[in-house]
Amino acid sequence: MVVTPNRVQTMVFSDADNRLTLISNGGESASAQTTLPGFTESIVVSPDSLTAYVAVPTASVVGQSPGAVEILNLNTGGITGQIAIPAVRHLALGHSGNRLLAFSDNLNSVAVVSFGTGNPAVTFVDGFDRPVMAFFSGDDNTAYVVNCGAECGGTQASVQTLDLMTNTAGPPKGVCTPGNTSCVQAASVAVLDGTTLYLAGTPVPASPCTGQTTAATSCGLLTVFDLTSLSVTKSSIVITDGYHNRMALGANGQLFVGAHNCTEIIPPIPPPQGAEVRGCLSIYNTQTFAVVIPPANGDVTGIEPIATRKVVYVVQGGELQIYDTITDKLQTTQIDVSGQVIDVKTVDF
Repeated sequence: MVVTPNRVQTMVFSDADNRLTLISNGGESASAQTTLPGFTESIVVSPDSLTAYVAVPTASVVGQSPGAVEILNLNTGGITGQIAIPAVRHLALGHSGNRLLAFSDNLNSVAVVSFGTGNPAVTFVDGFDRPVMAFFSGDDNTAYVVNCGAECGGTQASVQTLDLMTNTAGPPKGVCTPGNTSCVQAASVAVLDGTTLYLAGTPVPASPCTGQTTAATSCGLLTVFDLTSLSVTKSSIVITDGYHNRMALGANGQLFVGAHNCTEIIPPIPPPQGAEVRGCLSIYNTQTFAVVIPPANGDVTGIEPIATRKVVYVVQGGELQIYDTITDKLQTTQIDVSGQVIDVKTVDF
């Protein structure tokens, strides 16, 4: 699900039929529906909440390889255009909405889409290492690109600059050396807090679970990165393994990191007293640097902090769970939702 910046609408994608439904948050009802030409896992919305850009890696394009960004009118819910970008999977939109960055599977380039008075112009910038996402400077002149590296079939995870005034990549990162401060241990997902970037991923090969008492034999890693100096400030923070694609910062400096296809520890039924339970959720305290792995099984498919409360809503294993950020445990009051839960979003607060 994706909520528009003005919080008037929520877009809900169903992979059962590739249908995208627009929900009126005020009316709590569907306002429009459209069928996409394939699966998507990345949707971004313009700052004025009028246009959505949807990455569809398998979309048919006449005379070109499959893959396109579909342009959606949020007033009508209809597709109004298409930007051909082969195998495009992830998107990032600048603060002004004038530049869209697109990232494709198994490519070491970033597609820079510029919006002007005519058709969108696409420029492919090489020199990256399996880029998956980006964050923009306040003036939108620089993008900080997250390279997934080895975990995504490349070589080295890192944070690399992209000059959007000249469409040129920063220095290639290559193999990590003591002087190459932009390299990180793994990075398939990241979240920005001011100038501090938190990156999570599973190295190849995966790391041991050093410092944790667990039956799991492999773990992922969390890295803290400073954008001002373009350097790592804290590394080797052990979290669950798997492919990390959910991360959010809640109250009290609690960073929730979710993955799927992780190493799970599932106790027998009935579970013996003290049996370990381990799934794909990690909680990192950015103030004390402690890591908590909650005793819950399943993939994490949704994380949503509540801005005015000290709780974080998490969807794990198809269940909605509400965590108290003071204790890093489930709060007493929970909400039972019928069926399998996939995602959770705050539409007002």
